[in-house]
Parts: sequence; C-alpha cells; structure tokens
Amino acid sequence: MSEEAWRLVGTPRFGGILIVADHATNRVPDDIALGIDPALMGDHIAVDIGVAGIAEKMSEREGTAAFLGNVSRLVCDTNRREDDPAAIPEASDGREIPGNIGIDRKARLARFHRPFHDALSKLLDDTPPALTLILHSYTTALAVDPQSHRPWHCGLLYDEDDRGARLAQPLLEADGFIVGDQLPYSGKIYNATISRHVESEGRPYLYLEIRQDLIEDDTGQREWAERLHRICNQVALGIG
Repeated sequence: MSEEAWRLVGTPRFGGILIVADHATNRVPDDIALGIDPALMGDHIAVDIGVAGIAEKMSEREGTAAFLGNVSRLVCDTNRREDDPAAIPEASDGREIPGNIGIDRKARLARFHRPFHDALSKLLDDTPPALTLILHSYTTALAVDPQSHRPWHCGLLYDEDDRGARLAQPLLEADGFIVGDQLPYSGKIYNATISRHVESEGRPYLYLEIRQDLIEDDTGQREWAERLHRICNQVALGIG
C-alpha cells in the first residue's frame, strides 16, 4: 500500500513489530525541482542509505510491517517538526538546496508532512504493535567536517523513555558492536517522530541509527534484518 507521502510494506499486526523509517527513499516527485547535482541524490543528505532494504527484509516475516517515508528528506523531512526550518531544508551538510528557497512551505508541508504523520497515527491506533522500531542510518563522516571520526557501529536514541535503548544496548554489544548512547545524534533533539507517536502515548519503542557503510549492500541489510528481528522481539518482551 502506498500514497505520495508514505508506503506500507507487510501486514501490521496487533502485538507485532512496526518499523518506521522516515528517510527511506531519495524519490523526488516530477513537479518538484531541488536544483542540486543529481549525484547528491544517492548521498546521505537525500536518503538514509540501507534502511529501506532492512525494513523490507524484516517485513517478510509474519507479524512485522514497515511504514516508510515515500519522498526524499530533501523534499520534506518528516522527522522534523513543521515549524523547524529543516523540515524543508534550504541546505544540508554544507550543500545548498536552491529548489527549497522561496517556496510555499505551507503547501509542501500539507502535501507530505501531515499525511505521513496522520497515516502513522492511524496505523498505531488501529493496530498497536508490541514495539515500534524507529530506524535511521548515518554517514561515516560529514562533508562539513571530513576529519570527524564516528567509531560507533550504531547508536541508540531516546528522549525521556530509554527502556528500549537500555534493553537493546547489551544485545548489540554482545554481537561485537560499538554502540553509541545518544550518538552520533541525540533523541532529545531529533525527536519529532518519537515525541509525537510513541513517547507521548507511552508506546514501547527502539530508536536506532546504523552506520551506513555496514548496510549499503544487500548482504549487510540482510544481516541487520535478521539481527534486528531477534533484538526487537527480545526488547518487546523485556518492556512488555
């Protein structure tokens, strides 16, 4: 099932696992011109590399579904609040996005941001999962700081509710990973989706960032899909 702002993979189930990936695609509608080098559309500024593949593979299992953003984060970033300028970025990691300058921001938000969040709210209300996995990925280094070192293989984010993070961290570390706690980003800052859909409702969740070089190909995506299926079920049981 798909709409312009979102698509649903798999069949949601009461008490199952729901994956939410805001930045799952680099798709740009035909009537929107961002005005950037097309090569950048494969870059982290346009899409969370690898997350769609993981979500789709996880959704092959009964009881797991994925709710995915269906436009590039450069068109509309649904993991930002509507009043945040970064919801329609005019620049990202040092690159200007000319096609987002001087536009009708209200119309763009009404077209993509609100339908995404309205549909996600309805899905969570109609078919409450045992655990919501908020899935993102991050680049090994930012263009604005190419010498930056990001040693973590993955990072756990949260705002006020850290139950999922505390249960998942030892499980990920047991698999040999360096796990960032509120790294490389903080869920107290990048929390638009969790604060609106899970923390505000007391819903169990796990907010995970994975380094993109680990999941840029099918092999890495399949490995993480298998790992996250196991870990999500353990976290759901631990919180439940």
